Amino acid sequence: MKMRLFTVSLFIASSLFAGKPKPSATDQYVLCLKKVTDVMVNDVASPVAASRYYAYVSLAAYETATLYAKLPSFKGVLNGFNGISVSKELLNGTDKDLAILLAIMKTGERLLPSGYMVKKDTDSLMAAYAKNPALNKTAMLVDSVVAQVMKYVAGDGFNKLNNMPRYILRNGDGYWKPTPPAFMAPIEPHWNSLRTFYLDSVQQFKPEPPVPYDTAKGSSFYKMMKQVYDVDRERDPNKQEIASFWDCNPFAVQQIGHVEFGLKKISPGGHWVGITGIACRLRKLNIEQTVLVHALVSIGLADAFMACWDEKYRSNRVRPEHVIQRLIDPAWKPLLQTPPFPEYVSGHSVASNAAAVILTAIFGDSLAFNDNTEMEFGLKARKFSSFNAAAAEASISRMYGGIHYMDAIDQGVWQGRQVGQFMVNKMAVHYGAAKNSK
Repeated sequence: MKMRLFTVSLFIASSLFAGKPKPSATDQYVLCLKKVTDVMVNDVASPVAASRYYAYVSLAAYETATLYAKLPSFKGVLNGFNGISVSKELLNGTDKDLAILLAIMKTGERLLPSGYMVKKDTDSLMAAYAKNPALNKTAMLVDSVVAQVMKYVAGDGFNKLNNMPRYILRNGDGYWKPTPPAFMAPIEPHWNSLRTFYLDSVQQFKPEPPVPYDTAKGSSFYKMMKQVYDVDRERDPNKQEIASFWDCNPFAVQQIGHVEFGLKKISPGGHWVGITGIACRLRKLNIEQTVLVHALVSIGLADAFMACWDEKYRSNRVRPEHVIQRLIDPAWKPLLQTPPFPEYVSGHSVASNAAAVILTAIFGDSLAFNDNTEMEFGLKARKFSSFNAAAAEASISRMYGGIHYMDAIDQGVWQGRQVGQFMVNKMAVHYGAAKNSK
C-alpha cells in the first residue's frame, strides 16, 4: 500500500510542471527539491548520505541566487569553499528563477547514484520553459556553476570511503551487533572522516559518554533498558502513532515468507527539508529567501549527522533489541525496525534539534504548521505549535519505537542544539539575509 501511494505521489508531482496557473517560483523550488528527494528515496540513501546530497544541491542553488541578488555567499564561511565565479557576459540575459531551479536538478543529476532519474525531470523543467528566450544561455550558466560546485564536492573525502578499512564488530554484549530481519552491515562507519561544512571538527560538540553497560537490575543502564520495554508494552496508540510518523528508516524491510522487500521511506533529513518547505510557503517567502533557508537547514543537517555518526561509532553501543531479548523477553521486537548502525546518540534527536534551532532563528518559536511530509507514505499529518515542539516529539519518538535509550535521546538533543546554535552564531549575516531579503 505504501509503495502504491509513493508512485501516485510522483505522478502528481510531475504533472505540476505543466500546471495552470503557473506555480510561484518558491513553489517550483520546493517541487524541484522534492523531485530530488524522490530519487534519494528510490536509491535508499542513508541518513548521512541524504544529508550530504541536500547540502550540496542547496548550496548550488543558493550560490546561483547570489549571482543575481545582494545575498552573502558562503565563500570563506564553509570549510574549503572558494565560491562561484562566472563572467558578466555569461550572466547577462539569463533567467534567475530558472537558473536556481536548474541548479538543483543538474546538481542532483551529478551527485545521486540514480542521477539519470533526475535528468528526466530536468528535461521536463526545461520543456516548461521552452518558450523562454533565455533558456539555452541559462542552462550554460548553470552548467558552469554546477561544475564548480562539483569540484568542491570532490574534495570532501567521500570518494575515499570505499578504500577505508572494513568495519570489524567488537566483542562483548554491550557493543552493537546487526539486527533482524536483514542483519545489515553497519552504515558508513567512517563518515566522520569527511570534511565538515562549518564545524571546526566533528568532535567540536562531543556528547558525554553513554551510561555504562551494566545488566545488574539496579544499574542505570538496566533501568533505561527496562523503560524502553515498559513503554513498548503500554501499547499507547498516541505513542505508537508518534513513533511511526517519525520512523524515517530508509532501510526498513518487510519479510513475507522467505522473501524480503524494501519499504522505501524518506530520510530524517528529508523530513526536515520537507518541514522547511512548508515553513517557507506558509510565510510566503520569495525564492531568494527560500533558497537561503533551505541551504542553511541542509548544511546544518549535514554537519549534525557527521557529529552524530562520529559518536555512534566511538561509543558503539548495543541497541535495545539485543539486550531486551537476552535479559527480559526472547520474543520481544521493537515497534520500529532497528536501523543498521550503533545506538548512541540518537540521530533523530541530533538532526531534529539542529534543524529546529536553525528554523527558529529565522521564523521564531511560534510558527504553527501542519506537517504533511509523511502523507505520501500513508501516515496522517501532524500539527505542531513550533519547530522545537516537532523536534521534541521526533526525539522521544525513538524510545516510543523501541530503538533508543533515554540518555541517547537527551545527549542527542544537546548535541543537535549545540551544532545548530553554532551555525546561527557563525552565519549571523546569512540569517539576517534570510529574514530581511525582499
